[in-house]
Amino acid sequence: MLRQDSAGIDSQSENRQPQPEPTAPVEGDRTEQTGSGSVNIQQALNRIEEVILDSPRIPFTGRTLIDEEPLLDLLDAIRLNLPTAFQEAEEVVRQKDEIFRQAEQYGQEIVDAAEQQAANILDEMGLVRQAKVEADRMRQQVRADCEVAREQAIREIEQLQQQAQQELEQIHARALAEASTIESGADEYADKVLQNIEQQLSDMMRVIRNGRQQLQQESTYRAHQKESSSQAIRRY
Repeated sequence: MLRQDSAGIDSQSENRQPQPEPTAPVEGDRTEQTGSGSVNIQQALNRIEEVILDSPRIPFTGRTLIDEEPLLDLLDAIRLNLPTAFQEAEEVVRQKDEIFRQAEQYGQEIVDAAEQQAANILDEMGLVRQAKVEADRMRQQVRADCEVAREQAIREIEQLQQQAQQELEQIHARALAEASTIESGADEYADKVLQNIEQQLSDMMRVIRNGRQQLQQESTYRAHQKESSSQAIRRY
C-alpha cells in the first residue's frame, strides 16, 4: 500500500481495534520479549523505522510502499505494552525518588553527624578552655599560697632571729653576771687563801723568831758558860 500522511495513519489506527496479543510475529522481528510477554518499546519503534526504511519506494512520487500488517502488529504491541512501560517508568521514578530520599536521608545523617562532631569538638574545646582557665587559676592560687608561705616564713625567721638575739643577749648578760659573781668569789677566795698563807707565814715567822731567840739565848748562855769556865781555869 502507499504511505499516507500522518493524519490518515492516525485515523486508520483509531479505527483498528487493539489486539490483546500479537497473533503472528513478523519474520525477522528483532523485538525482545520478557518472561511476562512485554515488548521492549524502544526496540519496537526501531523495528517500525526499519520496516519503513526497508519498504520499496515508488519512483518519481516520493512515496513508499509499506506492508501494513507487520507495522500494525508492532503498533498494537506498543499500544498494549504502554501501560507496562508507564508502570516501569513510574517504578523507575519511584526508585529514583527513593534513591533521592535515601541520599537525602544519608546526607542529613552526614550533616547531623558533622554537626554532632562539631558540637563535640566545641564541647571539647570548651572543656580545654575550662581546664586551661582552671589550671591558670590553680597556678595563680599556688603562686599566691607560695607568696603567703614565703612571707610567713620570713616573718617566722625574723621572729626567730629576734628571739635568738634576745636569748643571746640574756645569755651574755647572765654570763657577765656569773663571771662577775665568779670573779668576786675568786677574789674573796684568793683573799682568804692569801690570808691563810699570811697567817701561816706569820706563825712560821713567830716560830722562826722564837727559834732564833732561843738559839741566841742558848748561844749566849754557852758563851757565858765558856767564859765562866775560862775564868775559873785562869783563876786556878
